[in-house]
Amino acid sequence: MEYPVELVEFVNKRSQNFNLEGFVSGQGPLYPKLMIVGEAPGRKEIENFIPFSGQAGKELMACFTSVNLTRDDVYITSAVRSRPYAIKERINKKTGTKEIIYPNRTPTKKEVLAHAPILDYEIKQVKPKLIAPVGNIGLKRLLGNQYNISNYHGQIIQHPIQILNETMDDYIWSKEEYTLVPLFHPAAIFYNRKLEPLIKSDWQVIGNLL
Repeated sequence: MEYPVELVEFVNKRSQNFNLEGFVSGQGPLYPKLMIVGEAPGRKEIENFIPFSGQAGKELMACFTSVNLTRDDVYITSAVRSRPYAIKERINKKTGTKEIIYPNRTPTKKEVLAHAPILDYEIKQVKPKLIAPVGNIGLKRLLGNQYNISNYHGQIIQHPIQILNETMDDYIWSKEEYTLVPLFHPAAIFYNRKLEPLIKSDWQVIGNLL
């Protein structure tokens, strides 16, 4: 998606004091069958500008296939459009010398709030029939901190979503209700293979709705 220049400049200004790099636009059609709201781009995404193009993306594409979807059917975005990175020092095992690395990390609530104008704009433009927040960051951005994936995954939720208030420093509820199905983040399976049956079952909820 192409965003208004002033919108991107505004979000960049709101983000300037955070450890964030790059900018990856959301991708997909208007009026899609499904909208995916993830967490934030990783290193590979900010290099090729394709959302969910790393290892987690391969898992997500397999989930799409399981319900007869392709990437072309789905609008894919995230709560934060830049890569959050940490700054860490470690000893290089080969050389024995100290080095600084910049690994991915989970975005903070302040960073999600800073990027909120982008997601608000996308949802207004895309007009999704169904939204699937994948992981807690996307879920809490849309429905608030009382929601978590462990308790709400695979459930069909009809509810307003959080949007920025007029002063753009906090959230209010949208007037419109949306249909949401929270899902585990595709990367979750790398850390817990026991989630695989739950992930497959939750995606069948998506398939049935479609």
